[in-house]
Amino acid sequence: MANIQLVFQACAGLIIFIFLAWVFSENRKQVKFKSVFLGLAIQIILAILVTKFSVVRSGFLWLGEGVMALKDATAAGTGFVFGYLGGGEAPYSAKEGANTFIFAFQALPMVIVLSALAMLLFHWRILPIIVKGFSKIFQKTLGIGGALGVCAAAKIFLGQTEAPLLVRPYLGKFTRSELFTVMTAGMATTSISIMVLYAMILEGTVPDPIAHILTASIISVPAAIVISRILIPQVGEDTSGHLVVPYQFSGSMEAIAQGTSDGMKLYMNILAMLIVFLAIVAIANGLLGLLPLMNGEPMSLQLLLGYILAPLAWFIGIPWEEAIPAGALLGKKTILNEIVAFVSLAALPKGILSMKSSIIMTYALAGFANLSSIGIQIGGIGTMVPERKQEIISLGIKALIAGTIASCMSGAIVGILYSFG
Repeated sequence: MANIQLVFQACAGLIIFIFLAWVFSENRKQVKFKSVFLGLAIQIILAILVTKFSVVRSGFLWLGEGVMALKDATAAGTGFVFGYLGGGEAPYSAKEGANTFIFAFQALPMVIVLSALAMLLFHWRILPIIVKGFSKIFQKTLGIGGALGVCAAAKIFLGQTEAPLLVRPYLGKFTRSELFTVMTAGMATTSISIMVLYAMILEGTVPDPIAHILTASIISVPAAIVISRILIPQVGEDTSGHLVVPYQFSGSMEAIAQGTSDGMKLYMNILAMLIVFLAIVAIANGLLGLLPLMNGEPMSLQLLLGYILAPLAWFIGIPWEEAIPAGALLGKKTILNEIVAFVSLAALPKGILSMKSSIIMTYALAGFANLSSIGIQIGGIGTMVPERKQEIISLGIKALIAGTIASCMSGAIVGILYSFG
């Protein structure tokens, strides 16, 4: 299949995503298409800068080397605590071809280390400076208020409940559109504490995975703003405001201790979710396997989701012959979570997805848009503004859909750029 056909597919997908958002908009007359196309242009420009300019690309590759150094540093800790289970020297010789990698002890502890480092960067005021920089860019280019700009920029690095903490005093004043944008940005992006975990899962599946994951988080923010502003257009004045530092520590050691504690909670949460969700998939596949064969294959959750979401995968630039396994990944991400989807992507036999399709799927999967995230947002953001909890509940499904669309737009744009070499 010619690259030009895949480009047309992805371009058609972008148009359809925006059109469908407009069709289901709460107030179609208030949609500002100038801001929509400007936001789309910003997303494309950011994607071009990161993927095509050697200086920027080199910076991301350098970041990747830094991540690998962090991985080695974490291995020193896990090797000491867990011994050979954590990557230390094994007391036996492994059989040739045997898999000695243990996810819980060798990959997942990176989440704890990154959480501690992120809190340290917050204490040193490095992370707030970066957030302020992105905030200014989004405010000036997309015409959003200062408080929303801070929250949107913070979502590049922080989780879907941590980022709103930076503008907590303003959440109650947010318009319905601004509140929805906060929720959508939370669904469309990930957090720095977990990006490295994705990269470790995808090592050997796509080149420079950390560069792709971070790029996805950056370029999905303007997409989230665009889609959310179409579905629920801004009416009235934008909420002004500035970054509020939610963490105050007496010193660096306290920041590290707090980050470690938070990281441990995240570690246990991910561990438990993976065990339960993978078990649910196995149970579902066992039950579906009782049904008649479909095209000569046993019925499974992956196959069912693949057929349902294959058109969505096709519209982000995946060839039709690869659309069913790609659709299954999108379904797993939505119903279960993105970690399960990334694990499934890495486990696909060679040849099921081309390298380009794997890269596109990396962007489409790099977001928190899943059913459990609705509960996380209701519990997290709803606690910050209890008077708007019912509104947050009512916006949950819509934010999930909007976040999924934003991530798919990022995948489509990157697919277009990679089609031109």
